[in-house]
Amino acid sequence: MTRIVKPPRPGARTTPAERRRRRAERTRARALSPVRLVWLLFSLPLIAGSVAVSVYLRTSPYPRAQAMQHLVARAGCEAAARVGVRYARKGQPGYHARNDPDGDGVACGSAPAARTAASAAPEPPSGPATRQVGGAKFVRP
Repeated sequence: MTRIVKPPRPGARTTPAERRRRRAERTRARALSPVRLVWLLFSLPLIAGSVAVSVYLRTSPYPRAQAMQHLVARAGCEAAARVGVRYARKGQPGYHARNDPDGDGVACGSAPAARTAASAAPEPPSGPATRQVGGAKFVRP
């Protein structure tokens, strides 16, 4: 329950205890302000994400620009194409197993090759149509 304190009359003397109480109430009102609390709640994920990206960039085996490309490519093939690592090969920055559905070691599909007359006819798939990374099925032994 907040108690409303009237400001002192001009020229009226206040005691040190009264000044301390007023200052404490102003400080408490600022600390528990709904705007301040909402700002703190929204800034927490931003700070945590910034720290995580900073730690990743410092500990990555790649240079900073390539490490950032590698991190962005994790979001999917569209993001990988936007940062220029669409056809990353296994072991290169930008390659993630989740972006390699056919398991051939090239992220986001096969790298474009020169079309010849022999490769013009599509071959029928020999195995399962797609490979899903991370979709493990747990079976009792």
